[in-house]
Amino acid sequence: MTQTDQIRTDVLAAASRAREAAADLATRTREQKDHALAAMADALITRTAEILDVNARDVAAAEQAGLQAGFIDRLRLDEGRVAGMAGGLRDIAGLVDPVGEVLRGYTLPNGLEVRQIRVPFGVVGIIYEGRPNVTADAAGLCLKSGNAVLLRGSSSAVVSNTAIVGVLRDAVREAGLPVDAVQLVPGEGREAVGHLMRARGLVDVLIPRGGAGLIRSVVEDSTVPVIETGVGNCHVYVDESAEVDTAVDVLVNSKARRVSVCNAAETFLVHADIADEFLPRALAALREAGVTVHGDKRVQSYDGAVVPATEEDYDAEYLSYDIAAAVVDTMDDALTHIRTHGSGHTDAIVTRSQSAARRFAQLVDSAAVMVNAATGFTDGGEFGFGAEIGISTQKLHARGPIGLPELTSTKYVVTGEGHTRG
Repeated sequence: MTQTDQIRTDVLAAASRAREAAADLATRTREQKDHALAAMADALITRTAEILDVNARDVAAAEQAGLQAGFIDRLRLDEGRVAGMAGGLRDIAGLVDPVGEVLRGYTLPNGLEVRQIRVPFGVVGIIYEGRPNVTADAAGLCLKSGNAVLLRGSSSAVVSNTAIVGVLRDAVREAGLPVDAVQLVPGEGREAVGHLMRARGLVDVLIPRGGAGLIRSVVEDSTVPVIETGVGNCHVYVDESAEVDTAVDVLVNSKARRVSVCNAAETFLVHADIADEFLPRALAALREAGVTVHGDKRVQSYDGAVVPATEEDYDAEYLSYDIAAAVVDTMDDALTHIRTHGSGHTDAIVTRSQSAARRFAQLVDSAAVMVNAATGFTDGGEFGFGAEIGISTQKLHARGPIGLPELTSTKYVVTGEGHTRG
C-alpha cells in the first residue's frame, strides 16, 4: 500500500468510527452529555500543566519559523486560556439541548400529526487554523448537539491539539460516551485534509475556520457540504451625531482589545461633520494603544503619523495593530464603502440618532450589526451560546455565530393511525 493509500485509509477509517459514535451519541440524554462535558472541563483543569508544556513547544517552533505576532498570540495558551476553555465547556453544559426541539407541530385535516424536530447532523468535520482553544469549543458543541466531530487543526498547533484531544477523549470514555465522538483527523499533510473533504457519505458537513485561503480551498474543493465561515474586515462608522467619548471607547476597544481575532475592527469611517472633534482624540487614543492608522488624505491632515492608505488597506483583514480609516461626507458614503470593502462579518455604528441607527442596521448586509457597541461582541460566548464553532457570513443554513442550534438539521415525524393516501 502506498503512503497516499494509507493516508486515505486512515482518514476514512476515522470517519467510519465517527459515524458509529454519532449513531450512539444521538440516543444519549442531555444528562449524559452534560456529565461528559463537565468531565471534559475538569480534565482540562487537572491536566493544565501537561497542556501548557506541549503548547510551549508549538509556540517555540512558530517563533523560530518567524510567524507573525498575531498568529503566535492565537496559538499561545496560558492558565487563563485553558481555564477559559474549561469554562466554555461548562457553559455549554448549562445550555438547553437543541436535539428533539419541535420547531413546528400541527395536525392536518386528515388527522395526520406533523412535527418538525431538530436532529444532529451526524459527523461534523472542522478544519481550523492556529487557535488550539477551538479544539475544546468544537468538541464540546458537537458533543452537546449529538454530533461526532473530526478535528483538523493547523500543523503549527498539532502538538497542542493532540494533547487536548487526548485529554478530552479520556474524559469522554470515563463518562461512558463513545470515545470516537471526538477525534483528530489522522495524518499531518494536506493530503489528509483532501481525503476528509471528499469523504461524502461518511462526513455530513464541513466547517472551515481560519483565513480566506483556507476557507476558499474548502468551499471550492470539498464534495462534503460546507458551512462557510468568513474573514472579518469589520468596520466602525462614527456618525455625525455620535457622542465623542463613546465613539473613542468603542473604536479603541473594537480594534485593540485583541487584534488577532476575526471580530476586531479593521477600518473606521468618520462623518465629516464630527471629524474635527473626533479624529484628534481618536488618533491619539489609537496611537497610545499601539495602533498604526492607514488613512486617506483627510485623516492624514489631522496627524502626520497617519500612514497613507491604499485600496488594499481598505480590503485588508490585518489581524495586527493596524487599522484603515477614511472621512465620509454622508452615511450613504459609509454604507457604500462597507458594501465595497466589507466581508459581511460585523459592522458597527456609533450614533445618538435612532433613525440613523435603524437605517444603518437595515442597509448593512452583515451577519451582525452593532449599534453603540464594539465589534468584539460578535462571539458565541457573548451572545449566550456558551461557545461557537465560528462566525458564518453565508446566508444558507447558518449566519453569525455557529452555536448549538446551528449544529443541527431537522426532520419531519408524521404520525397517523393507519392512514393511507388515495
